Amino acid sequence: MRLMVEDGVTVDGFSLAEFIGGEGPWTVPHIHNDTEEAFLVLDGRFTFTIDEKEIQVAPGDFLNVPRRTPHVFSGQAGGGRLLVLWVPGGLEGMFLELARLPAGSIRDRGVRAEISARYDSVPVQPPS
Repeated sequence: MRLMVEDGVTVDGFSLAEFIGGEGPWTVPHIHNDTEEAFLVLDGRFTFTIDEKEIQVAPGDFLNVPRRTPHVFSGQAGGGRLLVLWVPGGLEGMFLELARLPAGSIRDRGVRAEISARYDSVPVQPPS
């Protein structure tokens, strides 16, 4: 993650970060009770599942995930790069904490649940 705007700069108004990653799952299914999360795809292709609806996205596509909406996403072949906007800001703290852990920790349900409990990110059961 490359943090571009942190919540302190905007007095918790918003945070903005760039993520780059490979093919496969980038996170676990989760919700944000008080945070709106938006994605702008810069490179690559992704599969998002938002409220059990699967959506394929490509460079230039924008997705907004409303508060309390279950979502998860994966990079397709070759991975990709996207911008993530959080309103209000603050959720970037979770990723900064996860970055200090071994690779793959973000997808470990136990580790994610422990760290998520300190932030507005609640793991949920994957859609059946």
